[in-house]
Amino acid sequence: MGPAASQPHDSATLAGIETHSIDWVPLSERHGKPSHVGAIWFVGSLNLTGLATGVVTLSMGASLVWTVVATVLGSLFGTFFMAFHSAQGPQLGLPQLVQSRPQFGYLGAAVTVWVFALVNYVAFNTSDALLSGQAMNTLTGMPNTVGYVLAAAVATVIALFGYEWIHQLNRWLTWPFVVVTAAITVAALFGGGLPDGVWNAGPFELAPFMLVFVFVAGFQLGWAPYVSDYSRYLRPDVPVRATFWWTYLPSAVSGIWVFLLGAVVSAGAPEGADPVTALKLAADRLFHGFGTIAVVVLLVGLLSIMAINQYGGSLTMISILDSFKPVRPTRRLRVVTVGIMLVAVGTVSTLVGIDQFNWFFANVVVVLTYLFIPWTAINLVDFFFVRRGQYVVREIFNPDGIYGRWGWRGNLAYAIGLACMAPFMVITGLYVGPVADILGGVDCSIFVGLPVAGALYWVFARNLDLATERRLVREEGLLDELH
Repeated sequence: MGPAASQPHDSATLAGIETHSIDWVPLSERHGKPSHVGAIWFVGSLNLTGLATGVVTLSMGASLVWTVVATVLGSLFGTFFMAFHSAQGPQLGLPQLVQSRPQFGYLGAAVTVWVFALVNYVAFNTSDALLSGQAMNTLTGMPNTVGYVLAAAVATVIALFGYEWIHQLNRWLTWPFVVVTAAITVAALFGGGLPDGVWNAGPFELAPFMLVFVFVAGFQLGWAPYVSDYSRYLRPDVPVRATFWWTYLPSAVSGIWVFLLGAVVSAGAPEGADPVTALKLAADRLFHGFGTIAVVVLLVGLLSIMAINQYGGSLTMISILDSFKPVRPTRRLRVVTVGIMLVAVGTVSTLVGIDQFNWFFANVVVVLTYLFIPWTAINLVDFFFVRRGQYVVREIFNPDGIYGRWGWRGNLAYAIGLACMAPFMVITGLYVGPVADILGGVDCSIFVGLPVAGALYWVFARNLDLATERRLVREEGLLDELH
């Protein structure tokens, strides 16, 4: 499946169903503006999962004030790397994870990075499933499992139609969501539900502060494995800075807003309340019935994110299959892979249950952060400093091509980076690394994995034959029509 791969324009295509999956998007089909990416990542956090992220942060032991500070810093930090991944999309016209083959190899990427990415999609969509089921139960009284199935059915339709529908839906939702979220914020801050002294900072404790920082940074970094999937249809002459800023600012601003809102909502709710219940209680303080409106609106936002996760999970499964046996990105294959996502997520969410949401979500996000920190460093160093955006697209789809089946540079840098992080990790209730223990439970692994993995890959890549690779890029000539 190379860059020339295409499919006939059938009735489904005319109806708006996306025909591309993991293949290269031809220049003739590139369209859109960087601002369209902004709508995706602004609305991306304004939902029940984004709110739940803030609810979980307040359970990590820091006061509300220090939770606010750690949340702002963590979001700005994590979004920085995520936005640079977004800038890769227009340059290559490929899904994010396919871009890992030059660093990790044709098979190497499939059995390391992509497996972790699939876990990422299932885990985040499990959290979405738990919240959507609880929201439907709160609104209608129906069992949580039935509520999830109905919500997932809507998300599945959006995921099957793909890129265009996801973009359009988020553009439609932007301003209504701003209005409703602003009203929820007024209710949470001024509705009278906050206990006395909640804004007293109290003593600064580094351990819970860093738990919040890593958790929030990890949530934002969790978009990295698929962020450029939603910028890959932009033309390659879109400046990197435009894609970066239209991703960074909307995602960071909306993320900080909804994370802080979740923390405030949690502070005014009974201890142990689930995120949906806490939201309804806070919003009803503005006027009776507004809690129901707030849950409905943020549930709609959640459907959009469930679609994005199903879409991304589908692309990842197709990528893994293609690494072992070349496949065509047919509608049937997309339907099957989206269906597998739906069943897997439904099974896991049933096993976890809404009562375990906070524990499950907190640990899943942190563990996934650990898994993707070395990858993000390697991928960005390769794109911006080693190959500088110049890749032979056809060779990315060639198992015996110049990028090889096993990219020892990427895999070795990844393994060493992850190993160096392990002593500094803190997984609440499960594991505390020896160095983190000496530091009193302070998790600073994120500041170890990024520089170690990135620097090692840069050193390992010093003997790459980049001159030959750049000649092949010129010979491929995919960007000739721009000049």
